[in-house]
Amino acid sequence: MNCSPISSAIARFIEPRPHLGGKGSIWLKIVLRSFSLGLMLPTLIIRPVLGAQRLNLSYGLFERSISINSLENYAKTGKADEELSAYLKYTDKKNLPQLRQALMTPIPLNAVQVSQFLYTPIGETLLAKLGEVIQQETRNSGFYAIRSALILAASDPQGFTLLNVLRKFPSDAITIDLGRSLEIANQLKNMVSQTQDAVALINNQSSQNATTKPASKKSLVMNLVKPGSFKWQKQTINLFDVSRQRKFPADIYLPQVSKPCPVIVISHGLGSDRTSFAYLAKHLASYGFVVAVPEHPGSDAKQLQALLAGKAQEVTSPREFIDRPLDVKYLLDELTRLSQSSPVFRGHLNLQQIGVVGQSFGGYTALALAGAPIDFQLLQKKCPPLNNSLNVSLLLQCLAVKLPKSINYNLSDSRVKAAIAIDPVDSSIMGQASLEQIKIPLMIVSGSADTVAPALPEQIRPFTWLTTQSKYLALINGGTHFSTIGGEANDPGAIPLPEQVVGPSPALARRYIDVLSLAFFQTYVAQQPNYQPYLSANYINTISRKPLPLSLVRLLILRQRS
Repeated sequence: MNCSPISSAIARFIEPRPHLGGKGSIWLKIVLRSFSLGLMLPTLIIRPVLGAQRLNLSYGLFERSISINSLENYAKTGKADEELSAYLKYTDKKNLPQLRQALMTPIPLNAVQVSQFLYTPIGETLLAKLGEVIQQETRNSGFYAIRSALILAASDPQGFTLLNVLRKFPSDAITIDLGRSLEIANQLKNMVSQTQDAVALINNQSSQNATTKPASKKSLVMNLVKPGSFKWQKQTINLFDVSRQRKFPADIYLPQVSKPCPVIVISHGLGSDRTSFAYLAKHLASYGFVVAVPEHPGSDAKQLQALLAGKAQEVTSPREFIDRPLDVKYLLDELTRLSQSSPVFRGHLNLQQIGVVGQSFGGYTALALAGAPIDFQLLQKKCPPLNNSLNVSLLLQCLAVKLPKSINYNLSDSRVKAAIAIDPVDSSIMGQASLEQIKIPLMIVSGSADTVAPALPEQIRPFTWLTTQSKYLALINGGTHFSTIGGEANDPGAIPLPEQVVGPSPALARRYIDVLSLAFFQTYVAQQPNYQPYLSANYINTISRKPLPLSLVRLLILRQRS
């Protein structure tokens, strides 16, 4: 390869970069990841096209190209021709099988599902971002071409694969803007580097605390991983909030004890349902907690299924930012009524001791109930998200801009005594001024490999904004946005996720959630101080396991980068 500007740019762009995960060819990763993002997202009626023949790499006035045939031949045979070999020589050979797998792996979505998502505001925003990098041969935005290619590939009887998406692109050539791609790569580099610095700081601090502040063996005699001694039964109740004309079910896990028990509410994430954390509900119930798990009808699995089936026009409504906390408040009101009128619930609920735990959108819900209001001024400033933002969760948070701002939304609940937010989205819809208003004990759980609600902007930095005296940050190293989500076996409403998306060892991540939640709620809701030692780095160090090492800190001061 000569020393022309395009050659230098390509060499720089495709060189292996350890700070980005060390997974080989960066430009190919950008292309594949960009299309892969589109696959989960959503065109009008598509006209037949011949499809792309070449992939052009553009840098200013200079351009190089590679034929789609070369990629296809390599994907099918594993043999690179002379044309492709010129590029692959810059790639770590150990990672080449990943390229073949990415090109050929079928994607379990059909044309209707893909189309429905790509026509939502979130889908169109993502397409617009992809269109800056992936363009037609004329250098026009690839917005419509990408959408067309995705839907045509999803309807092809040969299968919905990335290679097929390239083949369906409605232009003789696909142009990749290397200049813009390099900007994104550098932004990604900075974001990853800053996150790695913060993660290293958390891990080092947790390790030091485990070494310098050991807990006595006498105080750590319980095995919190094992189920407790209480049997329980599950009751399903159906609620109807007349003021909002909102119907939703809730599962209540009742320990079989003769005294009132503390109550924990679990709020599921966007596109999940009330079975997503059934494992946690069962674990807490076995230790004597009443666990109430509502279904949030406007942002649950049924809403996502309706979208993919063409029966809904949006991923979720902005109103869900209000309705979710109100669901929990209404549920608590209903449990108060049932505790007085129903033989099943009478004498079983201690509604003076209530905790809330939520994941993702449910993490936002938990924070709102804990006392953090929506910051509309911050939303106006942050939304729409900047073109260079790599924080996908902002697409969800910025939906709240459409909410009426003249209404005084009362989303907090003084009955809630402690809260846990797992992978919450909060940086722009709440922000520092909002999170500083939380006064109750709070734990934030984060996964370092979360690409939906990235750890640094959505959990680590927001943790440093908290002013409550009792605060904890638990970091699951290598955890993804989906690591802690469970679900019931054979659940017909469940939407399966690929193993690559969920990440390694989800059973271990769920075990961490069981232990952290139990120790936290026993300490701050049930008022059992003998569980306090289990909320220490020393104890966490004893249960931490590869491939998802766990760290815990109570104070964090992030270093300012020069």
